[in-house]
Amino acid sequence: MLRGCRTYKEFLGSFEGIATNILADRLRNLELHGIIHSEVDRRDRRKLIYVLTRKGIDLAPVLTEMVLWAGCHEKTGNQPLVRLMQDNKAEFLADIRERWKKSLGG
Repeated sequence: MLRGCRTYKEFLGSFEGIATNILADRLRNLELHGIIHSEVDRRDRRKLIYVLTRKGIDLAPVLTEMVLWAGCHEKTGNQPLVRLMQDNKAEFLADIRERWKKSLGG
């Protein structure tokens, strides 16, 4: 959500360095709980695209606050994202919602 990843490969290549089995399990659980849904990529039918649901996008302010809290209290390797959020949180959240709307085709 916060970085705009949409495919398994993009999530796997992100800075977190998550193991493949854990990533697959988390994506499955997020889908099970209605936070994301998957759809077949129109350009490459072998790939799945993961899209936030309305329930998922409503988590954006909560997750943003959690990242900001961690940036203040913990040593995190994600300082560029923390700075981006700190500079203009409202604009950051608006951009996330706009990307989400575009991903839905509207």
